[in-house]
Amino acid sequence: MVGPSSSHTAGAVRIGNIARQLLNEQPLYVRFSLMGSFAETYQGHGTDLALIAGVMGLSTMDEGIPKAKSIAEENGLQYEFTKRVLGSYHPNTVLVELSGATRTVKVLASSLGGGKVEVQELDDYPLKFSGERPTLVIHHTDRKGVISELSGILYQKGVNIARMANERSKINGPAITICEIDNQIGEDLLTILKNEIPIIDEILIIQTK
Repeated sequence: MVGPSSSHTAGAVRIGNIARQLLNEQPLYVRFSLMGSFAETYQGHGTDLALIAGVMGLSTMDEGIPKAKSIAEENGLQYEFTKRVLGSYHPNTVLVELSGATRTVKVLASSLGGGKVEVQELDDYPLKFSGERPTLVIHHTDRKGVISELSGILYQKGVNIARMANERSKINGPAITICEIDNQIGEDLLTILKNEIPIIDEILIIQTK
């Protein structure tokens, strides 16, 4: 890795990569808002390279990380870095605002050390997940019983939920459910979930990188 700290490099790559998977399309623009030690050392420790590499889809083991800015230029990614106070979070925290041709995603996440990360917020919802396990990110309409239906289908298909979180904007309004699971799953299960729970708008799988 580039730099003296896995918190500032490996963790930063993983945060960027999670944001890229959530965007689910080619990124065109990203703004990284850094706080704490990220903000003070991001250039010297290679955090800027790591974050750009992550949103370009590179993993922590990719040899192209030191060339991340060149890769971004070749792929038409525009980026900027700012410094701001994001809240009472770990000092190594960044807000990634990533846009493609049709979508935008906001990921507030912290690098905890040893390459471990924790997402603190997703699209302004206070949803936490680690990205250490396969993670289902489900956009749906809030409705009574939807969590029970979702967990029931996963149980029937032999999928064990390690961690679950749900947030909504208002009663019967947009909602997001996060399921960290122990199993690798395929697109067939996503199709079943969408067919069985019509109020689901979108399901994404975040894979560990």
